[in-house]
Amino acid sequence: MIHTNEQVYRIGRNGFRIRPFSETAGIHARGYSRTLQRIVCDFGADHSFGAVNHKLKEHYGITLPTSAARKITELHAAGITKLATSLQVVEHHSATVIIAESDGSMIPICETYLPEAPEPSVNLSNDRRKHKRLFWKEARLSMAHAEDSRTPVFAGTMESVKIAGQQMMLCVQQAGATENTKIHCVGDGAQWIANQVEEKFGSNGKYLIDFYHFCEYLSAAAPYCAKSNDVETWLKIQKDALKSNQYRRVLHALRPYLENQTIEDAQAPVRACYRYINNRPNQLDYKTAIEKGLPIGSGEIESAHRYILQKRLKLSGAWWLLQHAKNMINLRTCRANHLWDDYWKKIA
Repeated sequence: MIHTNEQVYRIGRNGFRIRPFSETAGIHARGYSRTLQRIVCDFGADHSFGAVNHKLKEHYGITLPTSAARKITELHAAGITKLATSLQVVEHHSATVIIAESDGSMIPICETYLPEAPEPSVNLSNDRRKHKRLFWKEARLSMAHAEDSRTPVFAGTMESVKIAGQQMMLCVQQAGATENTKIHCVGDGAQWIANQVEEKFGSNGKYLIDFYHFCEYLSAAAPYCAKSNDVETWLKIQKDALKSNQYRRVLHALRPYLENQTIEDAQAPVRACYRYINNRPNQLDYKTAIEKGLPIGSGEIESAHRYILQKRLKLSGAWWLLQHAKNMINLRTCRANHLWDDYWKKIA
């Protein structure tokens, strides 16, 4: 039996049945104490629902149906979503410089539906499990922390880029931003990130293209711009030029080797690299970042995607209903923000 402030959830043969809290009291058969719920949810937040039973048996000597582990975890993930506004990180002390990063990752989504019969005489199954669509949808994760802090604030969404931008701004505020704080943002070149940085932070924000993502374009172009035994040397020269804010030297080195316009973009790595640099001259200030000891790569948010989102939502063979995926993202960021105890205290 699962208690919240308003309802009691009891597991029966047909799953969860909900009754008003005032009509239900005491312990019932097939009920689950709050302590057990937390343990189950703790395992379910990190492992597949099928593995929860093995964890319970290994650590506590008890067993639990996989369906119950799934329902309990999903129930509390939904609870965290509903309490999102009250489960926020206490704002840190004011910071002079805040590092902010944002990035996207594709999550596997399953959508079920009931088909429309082409003719009344056609008998189609009403079982949604037989009618489903599998696709991938982007989840956007944002992170911010003060320059001298190693405790980031996270937020994730599967909504629009505008919502992702609002979350990035919230992370920055909770990390200690004031009206005078400078925001150093790093991203992989996705235009939506640059747009949101400009919109949300204005002149206080500065967006830098991830240097190592940038170097992928240079590496692809290098074999066509240098002799086979000088590729590494050529690459080093161009990287050093970029780090010194001499991007025009790189453009000059690429220009003689630009492919003919009749060649498709996919087969024109030199042109792709040239265009990438030429279109982003105001996002290449690596020299200033290096001098100030600020990151020039977005590895922090890329790593966070792996251990916050992908570790749980991209398990082999796992497909999520969209709302369950959104709730699980909120559960995972809640734990990453060290708000796990706060949630259980709020529903006690």
